[in-house]
Formats: sequence, structure tokens, C-alpha cells
Amino acid sequence: MGGGLGLRALLDLRRDYPVSIHGVGLSLGSADGLDGIHLERLAALVERVEPALVSEHLSWSVSGGTYLNHLLPLPYTEESLALVSEHVRRVQNRLGRRLLVENPSSYLRFRESPIPEVEFLNALARRTGCGLLCDVNNAYVTCRNLGGDPGAYLDAVDAKSVGEIHLAGHAVNDADGHTILIDDHGSRVAPAVWQLYGRVLGRLGPVATLVEWDTDLPALAVLVEEAAAADAMLRAAARVDADANAA
Repeated sequence: MGGGLGLRALLDLRRDYPVSIHGVGLSLGSADGLDGIHLERLAALVERVEPALVSEHLSWSVSGGTYLNHLLPLPYTEESLALVSEHVRRVQNRLGRRLLVENPSSYLRFRESPIPEVEFLNALARRTGCGLLCDVNNAYVTCRNLGGDPGAYLDAVDAKSVGEIHLAGHAVNDADGHTILIDDHGSRVAPAVWQLYGRVLGRLGPVATLVEWDTDLPALAVLVEEAAAADAMLRAAARVDADANAA
């Protein structure tokens, strides 16, 4: 958002490829409210790049004016839902387009969080008209860490609201006899996540998909292989979708 060589390179790429802008700093769940300066910088970038999709996380990262550089969790309550809904509406009004909101990866459960995460996201989409970014790896990590069936979680996501899918690798850490999965975007997509991706495509049909890999970057050939694997599954889903429509 600061301009310079990075933005010029992005605008060059934009001439040939559609772009999806994925935010990490809007802090949609912050009780402090949205940072108006950050929102204006994002709006200026969106206006210049004209991306196909714009997305953000269901999280917060600002407190008392301090940016904490992390996607922090929020309790899923009616109060939180009202707050996040207000912020999403404000963002969409400023951008003049639909925002996609991503399900987070979770490592703890709040004592008071009565609304299941997927129900919270579906309600947010109904209240604001926003879309959902379905991160398959995040759903897997969350369910493995906190308990739950990732397949059932993904089956419950409102199909009509999903505008993008994310895939990524995760790290497996053992601490005090407990296995914790960390969504670190630093390895190949796990076999279990590929299986869940196929299940999601079988339900939703082909949806724009991003393979995230932004730590411990491998050789380009590895990244191309991961993208090609996702692309092959997307093409298969598209053929199934076309056959169903023809029938």
C-alpha cells in the first residue's frame, strides 16, 4: 500500500492476470473500531489495481492504537457478531464492493463463545451481504486443535457465499504431550487437506483457489507442482459441474 517498486510490479502483472487482494490489517474484530487511515490506503490500492476479489480475516490485530502483527481470535458472541458486521458494512461501503471474510486457524477456545464458528460466519454473510473465503487448511487446523470434524465444518459453510478457497501447508508441533498444528504456510498442502478440498469442490463446484506458501519458500518447481495439483482438481470439478448442468 506504500507504492514503490512492489506496486509497479503488481500493476505490470495485473495487465495479464486477475489479482486477488488479501488483507491482514483491517482488524475487523477490534473493539477499538476500524483504522480509517488503513481503510483509506486499502481503498486507494483497490481503486488502482481493480482486483477480482478482496478479502480479510475474521480476527483482530489492533488494541489501544498498537498494531500487534498477528491475527488474533475473538469470541463468537452476539456482541462480536454485531461489531464485526458493522465493520464489514463500513469496509464494503468504502470499497464499493463485496468483501470476502476468511475463517481463521485457531489454537484456543474462549470460555464464553456460544456461537459455533461456521454459524458465526454464515450469519455475518447474511447480515452484511459479504462473501466468505473458505480456507480449507484453517478449518482442518482448527478442528484438529480444538476438536471437531473438519468435513462437517466445511459442509456447513454457506455454499452461496463462498467466493474463494485457500489451501496451505501447516507445521505439526508436540508440546507437553499434545500435538498442535500451526498454520505456517511453509510446506506442501497435507494429504488430508487435499482430500477435504476435493470434498469442498464436490459440493461447491469450481471456485477460485489460492495455494498460500510464504515462509520457508522452496524451489519454484515445487510451487508450480502445488498449483498444478489444485488446478487439476478444479478442472475435474468444472467437468462434473458442466455434466450436471447439461443433464
